[in-house]
Amino acid sequence: MCDNQYTTRNMNERLQLMVHGMLFALGIGWVLYVGKSIFVPIVFGVLVAYVIVGLTRLLFRLPFVGRFMPRQIGYTLAALVIAVAVAAIVSLVATSLGGIVALAPQYEGALLNAIQDIAVRLGFESPTWPTLRQELLAQINAQRVIGSTVVSVSSIVSNLIVVLLYVAFLLIEQRTFSDKINRVSGDPRNVAYIQKVISHINARIGTYLALKTLVSIVQGLISWAILALFGVEFAMFWAVLIGLLNYIPYIGSVLGVVLPVAFAMVQFADLNVVLALLVALSAVQFVIGFFLDPYLMGNSLNLSPFVILVSLAVWSSIWGIAGAFLAVPITACMALVFAEFEGTRPIAVLLSKNGQI
Repeated sequence: MCDNQYTTRNMNERLQLMVHGMLFALGIGWVLYVGKSIFVPIVFGVLVAYVIVGLTRLLFRLPFVGRFMPRQIGYTLAALVIAVAVAAIVSLVATSLGGIVALAPQYEGALLNAIQDIAVRLGFESPTWPTLRQELLAQINAQRVIGSTVVSVSSIVSNLIVVLLYVAFLLIEQRTFSDKINRVSGDPRNVAYIQKVISHINARIGTYLALKTLVSIVQGLISWAILALFGVEFAMFWAVLIGLLNYIPYIGSVLGVVLPVAFAMVQFADLNVVLALLVALSAVQFVIGFFLDPYLMGNSLNLSPFVILVSLAVWSSIWGIAGAFLAVPITACMALVFAEFEGTRPIAVLLSKNGQI
């Protein structure tokens, strides 16, 4: 009788703990959703700081560099490399968009021919461009589109400035962060334990970012070669976009094919060329996006592919496109923290790829 009462009491305590945990998770999710404009720049700033520190470590591995160059100069050089890369990407995007606008009349004719060809093959009435334009403009509020575009661009620029400010202060804070951790507790064992957890997280996230960036560069280069071979205009722009989309698991691979192929449909009148391009880009995305990328990502962070997919859905619903880019690093940090505490260790095991944490 006593054993039954103890079992029932234990089950009730676990149920209460589970309910409290779910309520706490829902509360955290609501706070993150409401505070999106605050938290997203902070997290991006942390990730950029990770990249800068990682580049600095690679720089100091070069012969004679680590011996003679102060670490602060290394941080400055790494930050300059990232700033130049971002400026180059922004310049490329602006130039490409300007070129697309300049060639818009030419694309109108090609798009009309493609639509008419598809309509004929499907047995529909072949439309004319004035009809298509009238139907399209009937569904679009130009003033609203222009206004939303201006607001989006202004928001991106302001968020970028905020992220850069966070990065600058994080790099300044990084010099004294270790001393702060040493003074968190008077027990040296607790300090050593905290340092171990932080070092573990830094190593895992740094490895993930390095592997992800390497895969993105390789994928962008191969995609650029294919697009240039087919004669797709603005091939470099599409290659950079494909590389950036590779940071979004699974869905990024799909968008990396759909967007350039959709543009190729406008540029080329021959559907056979478009289909060949579709097959070529899909083959690259299939090999890299569905085999190499998840394999490296799972091994570097020890996350289950299913967990990666679920985290993508959850963080995208909370933070939109930014959440899609941040889903894997955030989930990895959560799994690493969960693994260090006895009460949350089972959650870390479930999040892992092979149960080994």
